Amino acid sequence: MKTAISTFIVLVILALLAYAYAWSGHYDIGADVPHSPATYRFLSMARNRSIAQHAQSISVPNLDDQALILKGAGQYAAMCTECHLAPGMSHSELRAGLYPQPPVLGKEPIDPREAFWIIKHGIKLTAMPAWGATHDDQTLWSIVAFVRKLHGMTPAQYKDIVAKAPPDEDMDMDHDKGDMQDMHAH
Repeated sequence: MKTAISTFIVLVILALLAYAYAWSGHYDIGADVPHSPATYRFLSMARNRSIAQHAQSISVPNLDDQALILKGAGQYAAMCTECHLAPGMSHSELRAGLYPQPPVLGKEPIDPREAFWIIKHGIKLTAMPAWGATHDDQTLWSIVAFVRKLHGMTPAQYKDIVAKAPPDEDMDMDHDKGDMQDMHAH
């Protein structure tokens, strides 16, 4: 019993010290200064375990549907290439300033459930947005379907599939008449 109380007191003191350090502002949160190796390993472990846990019960649709893959090509080209690159791209101005660096998609196989969860919910304290706030699940699955096909794709193949992608209604910057009338009323 004495050991349990002592352990609890030590843990509370450590938590208070960590809080005091964070409150002091001394920890450099700038994206141009990497985390310490121990902090990076801890955050990576927490991220990976959280994604795996939250994604495990997601049901995967047919990702070999060509219409879904084509839609995903357009979505990926519009929303993902600045961070995750495309075949033939080695860098982007936006990507250069991100920490941690986003993965270059297509280099390694992805777990479709985990990719869907990440695309839908984003990842805190990274530049990965929660696309589920602005896109439906079918659109998000189209991105997953396309990303699965990126591995080994040449720049010419990428350009060709993106050119064949259907127009993206989600990215349409025109407002419908009701929105325009509301804007003019103010």
